[in-house]
Amino acid sequence: MRRVAGARETEPAARQQRAGRVGNNDQVTDIPRRAVSRTAKLAALPLGFAGRTVLGMGKRVTGLASDVISAEIQQRTAEQLFSVLGQLKGGAMKFGQALSVFEAALPDEIAAPYRQALTKLQEAAPPLPAASVHKVLAEQLGPAWRDRFVSFDDSPAAAASIGQVHRAVWRLPDGTGRDAAVKIQYPGAGDALLADLKQLSRLGGMFRAIQPGLNIKPLLAELRERITEELDYELEAESQRAFAVAYADDPEIYVPAVFFASPRVLITEWIEGTPLADIIRAGSEEQRDEAGRLMATLHLSAPARAGLLHADPHPGNFRMLPDGRLGVIDFGAVARMPEGTPEPIGRIAGMALRGDAAEVVAGLRAEGFVSSDEPVDAHALLDFLRPMLEPIAADEFRFTRAWLRAEATRLASPRSPAYQFSRQLNLPPSYLLIHRVTLGSIGVLCQLEAKAPYRGILERWLPGFAPVS
Repeated sequence: MRRVAGARETEPAARQQRAGRVGNNDQVTDIPRRAVSRTAKLAALPLGFAGRTVLGMGKRVTGLASDVISAEIQQRTAEQLFSVLGQLKGGAMKFGQALSVFEAALPDEIAAPYRQALTKLQEAAPPLPAASVHKVLAEQLGPAWRDRFVSFDDSPAAAASIGQVHRAVWRLPDGTGRDAAVKIQYPGAGDALLADLKQLSRLGGMFRAIQPGLNIKPLLAELRERITEELDYELEAESQRAFAVAYADDPEIYVPAVFFASPRVLITEWIEGTPLADIIRAGSEEQRDEAGRLMATLHLSAPARAGLLHADPHPGNFRMLPDGRLGVIDFGAVARMPEGTPEPIGRIAGMALRGDAAEVVAGLRAEGFVSSDEPVDAHALLDFLRPMLEPIAADEFRFTRAWLRAEATRLASPRSPAYQFSRQLNLPPSYLLIHRVTLGSIGVLCQLEAKAPYRGILERWLPGFAPVS
C-alpha cells in the first residue's frame, strides 16, 4: 500500500534531521530543572481530572449510572485542566486543544463547565516574557532584528502549544511595511514536547484495554514523528507556501503569504477576520452553515490541489474574512499526500452507502483496518459504519451536537453492539492524520451545527467516491 497521511516520500537528509530536531544547543531551555514539576503536573491530571470526573462522565454518557457529579467539582476540574495544560504547553497543550474540539460530544449538563475552559486552549496560553521573545528574535534574525520591522508589539496576540504570535509590521525591501504575524517558538519547546509525549504515551495501555484490535505502538511512533515536525518552522513555511500557491486567487479559501522563516521564527501576512470560535458562539445560522461548507471544502480539496492536508482542524486556525472567504492559518501539522487522498477511502464509503457488505469488508481488510485472518460479520460491519455515513447519505445534512452525542454513546457504551464490534478494528498508521482530521473536522462542524451539501463536496473532491444511485 502506498505511503500517505503525513509520510514524506523522499526528502534531503538535512530536512529530515531538521523536522525531528528538538532540544538543540541553540535553544534556550530550562526544561531539565522543570522536568520533575512537569511530570508531577501531568501525573496530577489522571488523579484529579480522571479520578474526580471522567469516571462520572463515562458513566453518564454511556447510561451506566444516573448520578451526575456536582457542578462545583466539574467547574473546579475544568479550571484545573486549563491551568495545568496551559502551563505545560507542548504535547499536553496539544492534547487539551484536541479535547476542546470534542466537547460537542458530551451532554450539555456535563459539557457546560468544560466548554469555556477547554475552548480557551484553542487560542490562549500563558505568554512568554518580552525579554525572552527579544532573545529568540536576536538569535534567529540577528542582533539588528528591530531593523527588519517597522514596528513590533511585545504583547502576544495569541499563544498556543509550542509558540506564541505577535503582531508587527514587516519591513519590505522598498522600505514599506506589511502587517505581519510573527510566530515565536517557546525556548525549550522541543524538549518539552518530547517530555509531554513520553508521559502521554503511557496512556497506550488504556487504549489497548478499550480497543484490543488497535496496534498502538506504530500509531504512537507515527504521532510522535508528525508532531515533532511542528517544531520546524522552516518546514511549516514550505507547507504554507504550497497551500498559498494552490489556493491563489481562490474565491472561497485564503492562505496568507510567508515573509520569513527560520527554525524558531515564522513571519507571515496578518489577516483580519472573525475567529471561528466567535462564529460558533454567536454566529447566525447562515454564517455557521457557510463556515462549515468552507471547512469541508478545504479539507477535501487540499490533497488534490496542494498534495497536502491541513491536519490541525481546531477553530483557532480559521477566520471568516470580511469578503466571505475562509482564512486558514497554522500549517505546522500537515499530511503530505502527493497522490491526493487515497482512492480506497472514497470507494469503500460509496460501497457502504450502496450496501455492498462483502466488498466493504474486502476493502477494509486490504487497507489494514481489519486483520487479514480475523473473521468478520460483513453485515454487522455495515451496521457499524452506516450511522457514521449519515452526513453523506443525503443531499444535505446538518451536523449537530445531539447527533455527535448519539454517535459517541453508540460507540462508547460497553452495552452497544457497535462498541463490541469496534474492538476488532485497527487504525493503520498511514491513515492516522486522515483519521485525526476527519474526527476533528466533524467535532468543529457539530460545534457550528452547520448544514451543507457534504455529499456533493465529496463527489467533487474524493477519489473513488461514486454517487449513490
